[in-house]
Amino acid sequence: MRPEHVALARVRALIDRADDALLLLFAARRGLVRAAARLKREAGLPARDPAREAHVHARAQALGARLALSPDSVRGLVELLIADGCRLQGLGSDLDQGASMPVSRTILASRAPPPAFDFVPLPSPHARLPSTVLPRWLPPPARLAPALQLFPYRLQCRLLEAVMQRVLAGPLAEGALDFLRGRRLGIEVSDLQLRWVVSLHDGRLHTCARGEEAEATVRGSATDLLLLASRLEDADTLFFQRRLVLTGDTELGLTTRNTLDRLPWERVPLGLRIALNRLARFARAARAAHRGEAPPA
Repeated sequence: MRPEHVALARVRALIDRADDALLLLFAARRGLVRAAARLKREAGLPARDPAREAHVHARAQALGARLALSPDSVRGLVELLIADGCRLQGLGSDLDQGASMPVSRTILASRAPPPAFDFVPLPSPHARLPSTVLPRWLPPPARLAPALQLFPYRLQCRLLEAVMQRVLAGPLAEGALDFLRGRRLGIEVSDLQLRWVVSLHDGRLHTCARGEEAEATVRGSATDLLLLASRLEDADTLFFQRRLVLTGDTELGLTTRNTLDRLPWERVPLGLRIALNRLARFARAARAAHRGEAPPA
């Protein structure tokens, strides 16, 4: 195969992944449209909210300008989303979707019934919505993997390095992680298809170049790694249940685990502790919902 044909095939594969990500977000948006409609009805609020509509359009145009997108293209995409929201709810106008301008006749002419989605009925406004309903609308991590593959690897590394420096500032300053100097520790998020190799240089944790081999690797799902990072579950339990797996240089991996276990949780910045705790609880609730299990206490 000619080189240009190989390059074209690779670009088309990336386009397919981008399309997959768009459809995943589209499905999630439809669930939120239905939620907004039901909550408004239960609260006795009007279906139309002009201020909200203007806000949605302004946000879309502002982001489109930052991304160098044509205003007409942004407007057309928003109108398509509005029309789908209208059809989903059986309305001539949208609920909380931002229809500050008429939807094209061509779009509204289609009256085909919307595809069936198995969304959970919303409880009363006084119920604990985020912990009981919203997790069902979060796609499983494996379905988000194609979208995350579009996120540049270098930016992934910068974000990871920033988080590690913030969480491990104390141990780094004290030299507790010096055993990682010149060593390579891998972190693999299996369901998101993400992998990084971390090393210590000049007192800072750095990610290695893509493709560099790790001496030891910790592998687990996004949810289990979050539960470990937030201290909602201990490492011994996760490794014993094979929800986390250590491969390669066992001594390096165990030394890393034991060092992090001894890290005083109160030394992690409060805001980061709260964020990790809430994110881990939400991810755990979402996993239980997708498996049909009772929500965790």
